[in-house]
Amino acid sequence: MASITKEEGILVLDNIIKVIQENKQYLSDIDGAIGDGDHGINMNKGFSMCREELDKNPGDLPHGLNLLSRVLMMKIGGSMGPLYGKFFKGISTSLAEHQTIDAQSFGEALRASKDAIGSISQARIGDKTLVDALHPAVDAYQAALDEGKDFSGALADMKQAANAGRDYTKDLVAKIGRSSRLGERSKGVIDAGAASCALILESMADTITELIN
Repeated sequence: MASITKEEGILVLDNIIKVIQENKQYLSDIDGAIGDGDHGINMNKGFSMCREELDKNPGDLPHGLNLLSRVLMMKIGGSMGPLYGKFFKGISTSLAEHQTIDAQSFGEALRASKDAIGSISQARIGDKTLVDALHPAVDAYQAALDEGKDFSGALADMKQAANAGRDYTKDLVAKIGRSSRLGERSKGVIDAGAASCALILESMADTITELIN
């Protein structure tokens, strides 16, 4: 069965940090259309701070994700710090229980991240939040495994569902957060949280696929 070590897996976090840094302006631009325009700035700040911490205190993937979680929850304001802090903490804690990262253990980690966000957010699919990218991605991954697809196939389905969920938010009316004040005027723009979530999941899928092939 295809798997990677937790030590190899740190590349997953390395690449996520790069993706957020490279898309700082994109995320702030779409956030600025219906929000306060700081999503990319705050995400870049948090992930870059994690990069600095990792350089001083390297380790495996669960270690790195736990570091990122702490930085996001303690140093980043707004709603995204706590939400993504919980997201990465859920993955870190779940993966730490396993010797290697395979299709099954990664699926457990995804479900843990979904549950962790659910513990502090009432957001549901259709509310125009990161949940619109995350929930379909987690469900698509598990459905792929249930259908007998391998690790790479499940990751591909996860990525596709995350991006479809991101795009789905464009025609939604925001029901939660600052943009919800705009009502119908929040239509026509992709949600910034869904966009960053899709970027993170896509990067995860691409890096793990590269490592196992």
